[in-house]
Amino acid sequence: MKTYQEDPVVQKNRWWILVSVAMFTFMSTLDSSIVNIALPTISKDLAVPMNKAEWVVSIYLMVVCACLLLFGKVGDSFGKIKVYRIGTVIFTVGSLLCGFNHSLTMLLFGRVIQGIGASMTMATNTGITTEVFPMNERGRALGAIGAFVSLGSIAGPGIGGLILAHFSWSYIFWINVPVGILTILIGEKFLPKDITMSKKKIDWLGFVTFAMTIMSFFGAVFIGQEVGYIHQLPLLLFVVAVIFFVLFIQVEKRKENPLLVFSILRNKLFTMSLITALLIFSANFFVNVVMPFYLQDARGLTASYAGLLMMVFPFLMVIGSPLSGYLTDKIGPQKLVLLGLLLLSITQLMYVFMNQTSPIWYYVLATAIMGMGNALFQSPNNTIVMSSVEKENLGVAGSLNSFARNLGMVIGIALSTTILYSGMSASYGQRVTTYIMNRADIFIFGMRVTFIASLAICVIALLISLFRFRKRAIN
Repeated sequence: MKTYQEDPVVQKNRWWILVSVAMFTFMSTLDSSIVNIALPTISKDLAVPMNKAEWVVSIYLMVVCACLLLFGKVGDSFGKIKVYRIGTVIFTVGSLLCGFNHSLTMLLFGRVIQGIGASMTMATNTGITTEVFPMNERGRALGAIGAFVSLGSIAGPGIGGLILAHFSWSYIFWINVPVGILTILIGEKFLPKDITMSKKKIDWLGFVTFAMTIMSFFGAVFIGQEVGYIHQLPLLLFVVAVIFFVLFIQVEKRKENPLLVFSILRNKLFTMSLITALLIFSANFFVNVVMPFYLQDARGLTASYAGLLMMVFPFLMVIGSPLSGYLTDKIGPQKLVLLGLLLLSITQLMYVFMNQTSPIWYYVLATAIMGMGNALFQSPNNTIVMSSVEKENLGVAGSLNSFARNLGMVIGIALSTTILYSGMSASYGQRVTTYIMNRADIFIFGMRVTFIASLAICVIALLISLFRFRKRAIN
């Protein structure tokens, strides 16, 4: 069968194809985190309480994760390029709708449309890249995708703050429109026609049971953050999630062409690589949640200065990711993954010993090490994930890779805030759900407990990687 790599036109245009995919990857991932900084403004402007405004963030993540497996399978069956192209248009239209600030309902509707489009592009971007690039360049290409994923997920607060300083919150969404149109035009010119298509029927019952699992689970997580996890509604939603998850597994076992091919998960290297990605994105969001409080409240720095300091991470990602991709192609992914995870563990340990009088250079050094550690980890880990499955399952593999990242973000947000406030409550002697003015010592205690937990997550990821590579070497 003819492949993209054998097509001279595709070979010539492959870097333009990567530009198109990477630009949209950055935008769709950025929209998971950029809205957080605008929530107080949106809450005030639309005259809704803060807990309702927070659903602007939550609904997007819920829709993206619920639809990822579906569009990964649709991409494998009917063409990844086709799904990606439609997704770019839907995401751009959703971004336009989000900016019309008439009501919270309209904004949430726009976010649902955005989420559907984003899931279509996220489910297919790594599959497209894997097909288009030959093996000796795949590390660099997937490294670029990984860099833009990490940049988008961590750079949101800084970019969002910059936009809000000069424009209304609508422009947080509207900035996607011209970039989206440019990406669509680049795609029209350079994206090839689909070749690898199985044209199998889509498992709609599997999609419904999986979507219900995700929506009820995420609903329980986000509502639990507001009212507490032992409240009746979050507990009920957790039970519903478990029931639908069991149903999903039973449905998939009986289907001839299931939404999720369980044989993929029997590939231990693939599955452990996904688990490692989930753990590292969780640890990244521990930092994303805690650092704004540390820099602005505990240290008393201005929002602009704090935002500048937080850009150290994406800056090092930009520098480190191309290097990581190049080294992946030259020396292989395993040593780079282990080195990246070691650096990430060192960073979390450095954060544990930080307090309100620590020198700024100490924070910058720790964050720079974190950026380089992520750069060294993301590209080779993506290469391992996408190179360990058959070509007809690239869409499902890519969607599972994106799902692991998004689930990691949600777990990181929920777990870090729960641990932070639990630690602060233990120090203060009563329940704490926010930063206590003039009591930086209480926050620092909670922050240390939180980073001990994220250190444990990074060490677990490192141990899993040592096990997966050692077992492969023995085999």
